[in-house]
Amino acid sequence: MPTYRDEAVILRTHKLGEADRIVTMLSRRNGKIRAVAKGVRRTSSKFGSRLEPFMVADVQLYQGRSLDIVQQAESLGAYGSEIAAHYDRYTSANAMVETADRLSDAEATPEQYLLLVGGLRALSRGEHAPRSILDSYLLRVMALSGWAPSLKDCARCATAGPHRNFVGQLGGMVCVNCAPAGSPKISESTLQLMRSLMRGEWDAVDAAAHSDTAASSGLISAYVQFHLERGIRSLAHISDSSREGSR
Repeated sequence: MPTYRDEAVILRTHKLGEADRIVTMLSRRNGKIRAVAKGVRRTSSKFGSRLEPFMVADVQLYQGRSLDIVQQAESLGAYGSEIAAHYDRYTSANAMVETADRLSDAEATPEQYLLLVGGLRALSRGEHAPRSILDSYLLRVMALSGWAPSLKDCARCATAGPHRNFVGQLGGMVCVNCAPAGSPKISESTLQLMRSLMRGEWDAVDAAAHSDTAASSGLISAYVQFHLERGIRSLAHISDSSREGSR
């Protein structure tokens, strides 16, 4: 059908001409969509504010040859203003949508869409430390995409854990026989925090020591960027303060 509707998270926008924008969205049923929103940069636009990054909208689109056309947009989640008002939330949200954009170059799933919506909603409400929300999102979306890190048994030879070496290039925790020389050892508390982030056990995450949140964030960031084969540029702008934003 030339015209279709879907729910979508706005990932990014680019100016087009004097009044239009190209909008990149992650949708619930149709994966990543790139569409032209005509006239949205005019002050008279009826739905321009609904097509800003981090917003969730019910959109009606016309299917085009290379880019679709946005015909209507109704707000489902106005998260942008609350996120943009806090630097730590804003940088974490940028890292989330950049990761979602990268991963949805392949076939996206409804679960990836729902995970991103949940993460942005939690950021906008300040439910937990922004960096913890980001770390949980990164671990879970990588798992949904087929790259779940091993947090128990050896990722290389499947020897039963517990182990103490985490090597992102090998897939997570590895035994002493598989660990390359000089590979980092992590504490049991850091490993348990990573498991809690993966499972969404927020009581344990919120109570974690700063040393463990810092260590887990570094490992998760390195793991994600290695497996995506390109850096997540937004991660460079995330400061240590974002790990404590909601404490």
